[in-house]
Amino acid sequence: MVRARSRVSGVVVSGPLEPFVGAYRLELESRGYTPRSMVPLLRQVGRLSRWLRGQGLTPAQLDEHAVEAFFAVQRAGGRYRSQWSRPGLRCLLDVLGELGVARPAVSCPGSDIEVLVGCFERYLLDERGLAIGTVGGYVAHARRFVGGLSGQELHELEASQVTAAVLREVDRGVSVSAAQNFVAGLRAFLRYCFLDGRIGTDLAGAALAVTGRRRSTLPQGISPGQARALLDSCDRRTALGRRDYAIILSLLRLGLRRGELAAVTLDDLDWRAGEMVIHGKGGRTDRLPLPADVGAAIAGYLSRGRSASSRRELFLRARAPFGPIESGTVSSTVRRACRRAGIASMGAHRLRHTMACQMVDAGVPLIQIGQVLRHQSLQSTGIYARVDVERLRELAPPWPGVVQR
Repeated sequence: MVRARSRVSGVVVSGPLEPFVGAYRLELESRGYTPRSMVPLLRQVGRLSRWLRGQGLTPAQLDEHAVEAFFAVQRAGGRYRSQWSRPGLRCLLDVLGELGVARPAVSCPGSDIEVLVGCFERYLLDERGLAIGTVGGYVAHARRFVGGLSGQELHELEASQVTAAVLREVDRGVSVSAAQNFVAGLRAFLRYCFLDGRIGTDLAGAALAVTGRRRSTLPQGISPGQARALLDSCDRRTALGRRDYAIILSLLRLGLRRGELAAVTLDDLDWRAGEMVIHGKGGRTDRLPLPADVGAAIAGYLSRGRSASSRRELFLRARAPFGPIESGTVSSTVRRACRRAGIASMGAHRLRHTMACQMVDAGVPLIQIGQVLRHQSLQSTGIYARVDVERLRELAPPWPGVVQR
């Protein structure tokens, strides 16, 4: 009787990457890939190895730029589209790096623009303490602004050029929020340049504010019935359902931001004290009480839903590679639950508003609401003062000429 050979063992890799296939396969296994899901990744490495040989490149020369060049060839050919996998090739780069085969290329000093935006990035991270996503957007805006100066020295910058840059951004037809983000990033960059002595005048004020019409200025929560529908839509008989249930319940009961929830680690859970450590904006750290139902949901996910992994992040991806979830996964989890529950789509921040609106309805003072939501300024909490319309009516003075009854 002839034994069937597995699909994994049937994948042949020839060329420069052949000696590293064994280590690559072991790394895939450690990251949670099944033998079946390894097959397209190994085939992709085989094509990459043949491409390297054709280009006269060695594994030591394989880096992100070479990977992008390889994908460009794949796209041009229009073949193997179902087997393209950037995570798979990033895993290969990690393996080559750990084996000492691939090393950081010795590059020429960066351009003046890249040096400038690099310093700006470190300023935002180290001194301003901004979130990584915010920093990435601000740096991109600064790079585009400096690149549009056409070789002009930064110390010669004038207010009219800053205003013109904002107008060009608006003329591009971007949304109001995108233009506002550009202005925020530009102001932060100009303020940094002034503080660092690169320009002699603080030109941040020359970046004109962008306003737009909004549908509603009131924060909106969801009803208790909608909250229950979201939770009931999670099938807790499955691992994914237990994870989604724990995520949505944590958002509803703790009022977390999506990035805060994604960043929670196993070390942040203090089961004995019944607390959870939250790492918020600006490097702020808070300890929040862990409600019993949230703790039970997390415990259920950890015992019967979380994949076996050495990662310390609490919530992991549902598919290999079983790395930590991104903040966008938190919002997509809420949107999937909305579709299952048959209610209007919403993001994770709507659930944070829900908790705040419930506290307003219960008569909780704004100062305490701000403490629960971990606002750095009471001005941020002030938007919820407009939610209780009935209490606002009591403060409104009578209209002139109207007799009060």
